[in-house]
Amino acid sequence: MWPFGGGAREPQTLPLFPLKTVLFPGGLLPIMVFEQRYIDMAKRCLAEERAFGVCLITSGEEVATAGSAAPEIATVGTLARITDWEMPQLGILHLATLGGARFQVRQRSVAASGLLSAEVMPLPAEPARRVGDTFAPLVGLLELIATRVGPQNFPVERHYDDASWVGYRLAELLPLPLTIKQSMLEINDADVRLQVIQKFLAQQGVL
Repeated sequence: MWPFGGGAREPQTLPLFPLKTVLFPGGLLPIMVFEQRYIDMAKRCLAEERAFGVCLITSGEEVATAGSAAPEIATVGTLARITDWEMPQLGILHLATLGGARFQVRQRSVAASGLLSAEVMPLPAEPARRVGDTFAPLVGLLELIATRVGPQNFPVERHYDDASWVGYRLAELLPLPLTIKQSMLEINDADVRLQVIQKFLAQQGVL
């Protein structure tokens, strides 16, 4: 059973994969896994048809070293569902994942293996909005970016009239600082997210 299924709004526990990236709802994230704790986690998720959580590392490293503490993470993350996998060589697992619902981390714990888990609270999806005429240039830019990155790096389902979807895709694909990407994830208003992105692009002379 997937976490947050059936419109659940109660705290749930799930394993976390801290990364130096931000996963957005509906986004594609390839992950190369070689640490045993994450290989075991991925196997369990596949066997139980469960998602795991991806959170931005705010302090610390992705790869554990002897005696290192668990990294500090952002308090808002995104569910990741494994859509495909392959093991090109022993000990290396390639995962294709798709971003799902957002969540807020409440309490975290570290297993003996070093795997980080947390009690999380599902965050509701932000109110649906159509892209207004003001943001039409952003839609055009996103269509151009989609062409350049290629279909293998862009979601199959495309919703250029959905303000949340457009904002999430721009936030993940534009070369924004990770702190800004994280703030784009935490914003719960699609129009505000698009306004911030549009202002940034105007300052950079892109729009």
